[in-house]
Amino acid sequence: MSLSLFDLSGKRALITGSSQGIGFALARGLAASGAKIVLNGRSADKLAAAATQLRSEGFSVEELLFDVTDHDAVRKAVDDFEAATGPIDILVNNAGMQHRTQLEDFPADAFERLLQTNIASVFHVGQAVARHMITRGAGKIVNICSVQTALARPGIAPYTATKGAVANLTKGMATDWAKHGLQCNGLAPGYFDTPLNAALVNDPEFSAWLEKRTPAGRWGKVEELVGTCVFLSSDASSFVNGTTVFVDGGISACL
Repeated sequence: MSLSLFDLSGKRALITGSSQGIGFALARGLAASGAKIVLNGRSADKLAAAATQLRSEGFSVEELLFDVTDHDAVRKAVDDFEAATGPIDILVNNAGMQHRTQLEDFPADAFERLLQTNIASVFHVGQAVARHMITRGAGKIVNICSVQTALARPGIAPYTATKGAVANLTKGMATDWAKHGLQCNGLAPGYFDTPLNAALVNDPEFSAWLEKRTPAGRWGKVEELVGTCVFLSSDASSFVNGTTVFVDGGISACL
């Protein structure tokens, strides 16, 4: 198979929540495969710092500041960007949050924030970008799911619910938009060493449990998500639609 199938040269990719962690790693990886990158976040300072870092590595980077939970703001930001700069060919819906509390004590306001940040944002940004993709008859949407799309752990039941919903929304996107030339898929990371997981990474007891529970025997490195994201963003996945690919060291495959 020709490696040109994975070449993203001439494509532009918007990655939400990309000033740090998985989003930043995916942005760097897509850029290394030839894509022009559009970073997104809510903090102008963090966004500028991330953009400066990637530009120093020789990549083409643009910044788009908006809150993924604000439907009207998302629509305006995307429409204005497309009109002024050009098409968004690839969307990676990465923005997300976590809140750990036993379910019987889980605060209602935290539950609502999870719903808005982890699910509603995928709808808001996905719809805004897809409207332009549909007009062009082509586009790639990669929704970041989680190992919790398929599995649950104590203390994160609402997060688990949101990530299950993202996978099903991904199926719905593919069902509605494949006929317009879009491929919409999910990428489900297992346990990766990121700022979102800092509390777990720094917990020796949890890390020991994870290393025993995961067939690969370790935490994932964010760079190990790049290959799958590039595949789902490229011509190599032209007939892959509505699926979720787990990148988890085998944790979802075994008891």
